[in-house]
Amino acid sequence: MEFGGFTQSFDAAQLVLYVFWAFFAGVVYYLQREQHREGYPMDPGRPNGPYTTGWPLVKPKTYKMRHGPDMVAPNPDRQDGEYSFEPGNPWSGGNIVPKGDPLLAGVGPGAWAMRADEPDLTYEGNPKIVPLRVAKDYNVAKQNVDPRGMQVLCADKESAGQVVDLWIDQSESIFRFIEVALKDSGTHVLIPMNFARINKHGVHVNALMSYQFNNVPKTKSPEQITLLEEEKIMGYFGAGLLYAHPSRLDPLL
Repeated sequence: MEFGGFTQSFDAAQLVLYVFWAFFAGVVYYLQREQHREGYPMDPGRPNGPYTTGWPLVKPKTYKMRHGPDMVAPNPDRQDGEYSFEPGNPWSGGNIVPKGDPLLAGVGPGAWAMRADEPDLTYEGNPKIVPLRVAKDYNVAKQNVDPRGMQVLCADKESAGQVVDLWIDQSESIFRFIEVALKDSGTHVLIPMNFARINKHGVHVNALMSYQFNNVPKTKSPEQITLLEEEKIMGYFGAGLLYAHPSRLDPLL
């Protein structure tokens, strides 16, 4: 029997290998169980809320939130987002086609989740994302282009309006939204910063046409935004990447 062997047919190397296999199987089981915590997969037959099927099932866990009520997951009574679509194929699992305005249908790249209709908060309990007119301690860095006063140029090469302010994430010290006064109505809407490209010629937003800015979801407050409002605004611009113009629906090849 060689060094490290327990018997003539079993040694330390085999033991380490079996321990690794057991550990890896445990990791796979844990990940499969935890992915059910948010209610995946969704059941299209239910009017709302996530529905979990299959093995392994996970027991509900309560998360202690620093601000606001505690959260329980999975929670089959949690409301789902709103969506409007019809099946594109007669079989289950086929593609879906948005009904009505595809930018507001809540499907595909425009899907959004029913998050809390309350603003995200800083560690101190203040609204996290606010305009610069509220967060007076912040400003645009001198080496960067300040877009305030510039025109918002869209995919149709037309202007949607003029930038009036920037919204800052006070926890991360990063700009999250661009506030625009629409040229047709004067209504203020928010553009997610990651959908905009800023240079000295203006703010370029390729996700939407200029006339589609009128339906951008609005905020209840002019000086703060809720988690749900963030979801809906991001979903609207995300949907524009595919549905803003019929030419975007076809494959490139």
